[in-house]
Amino acid sequence: MFRCMLKAKIHMATVTDCILEYEGSISIDEDILEAAGMLPYEQVQISNLDNGERFTTYIIPGERGSRRFMLNGPTARKAVPGDRIIIFSYAWMDEGEISSAAPRVLIMDEENMVKEVRDLKKGA
Repeated sequence: MFRCMLKAKIHMATVTDCILEYEGSISIDEDILEAAGMLPYEQVQISNLDNGERFTTYIIPGERGSRRFMLNGPTARKAVPGDRIIIFSYAWMDEGEISSAAPRVLIMDEENMVKEVRDLKKGA
């Protein structure tokens, strides 16, 4: 049996831009993507702490070192610059993989700098 498990999370990122007239997705600084273990074009779920919206989209690599989180296309209607979001990445795992999986969590500060990195262990 396969289960959909949390693989990585970017917690408390601040939306920097919302561009409606753009191909839909979320652009994320490549340095932050690498730190989280997320990949360009990977599907993610996003939760907006400020308005309660939850939506699914995919990642477009953003400018390295920019610390930008840009909502593009229709997703731009789900937030405004300054909103805080949580970005979830999931992976399908078989029963044997689950026990050794350790989701990576990046805790962001108000300026989209990585404040803390946590590798969650089972039972943590």
